[in-house]
Amino acid sequence: MTATPRTVMTIGGSDSGAGAGIQADLKTLSAHRVFATTVITTVTAQNTRGVARAEQVPFEMISSQLEAVAADLPPDATKTGLLGRAEVVRLVAEQAARLPNLVIDPVLVDRNGRSLVDRSTVASYLESLIPVADLATPNHREAALLAGRPVENERDQRAAAEFLARTTRTPFLVTGGRMARSKPLIDVFSDGIRTHALQGRRVRSRNVHGTGDALSASIAARLATGADLIVAIADARAWVSRAITGAAGWHLGRGEGPIDHFGWT
Repeated sequence: MTATPRTVMTIGGSDSGAGAGIQADLKTLSAHRVFATTVITTVTAQNTRGVARAEQVPFEMISSQLEAVAADLPPDATKTGLLGRAEVVRLVAEQAARLPNLVIDPVLVDRNGRSLVDRSTVASYLESLIPVADLATPNHREAALLAGRPVENERDQRAAAEFLARTTRTPFLVTGGRMARSKPLIDVFSDGIRTHALQGRRVRSRNVHGTGDALSASIAARLATGADLIVAIADARAWVSRAITGAAGWHLGRGEGPIDHFGWT
């Protein structure tokens, strides 16, 4: 008989191509041997080449999903992905006391850098949700939207991470995987007091769809099992690097393919 697994709730959008979103979270969390529960905010028709259509789930249904899961399967950690609109951001913020080890992956732009949300949604993240979270993990484009300043290099990453961490009083990990791909991979962590540039090996691969989802899900899984924040981030970065490497030779779809979620824990 095995021990009861820890539980991680993921709140976000469905990706029919299964490279990102809720589907990527489920695979990542299962690979970490935690039990995943879901709250779906958006349903998309997409594949490796992009999103063809997206429909938001009615607010009442999102609220009902969250209540049903939290009441019976209380999470040991929670991560958010695509929330889509300000009222959903505020809903999660209002429920934060029931959502320990809350990791916010603020999905504000698509893979091509196009904005997915309006200004009120960005403001809700900054004013309501991120201040009650344990970590935020924007990529450089999302950090630029949140900070209201360009983020184009490591110096910008550092400035944005420090500014956002101090403003929201929440640690930030500003990722650089999609920034200047020819350069070393740099993610910048700041808790408002200390700031660290975390260097990693950049893997040459077209299969990098869903890396941000996998990173935040992996961090949440490690927090759920008792790791402290710095260890959870380090472990998750290593896990995602191995997952990218594992899929480098894959030929799934004709666009930006998924990473290898299997066998890395």
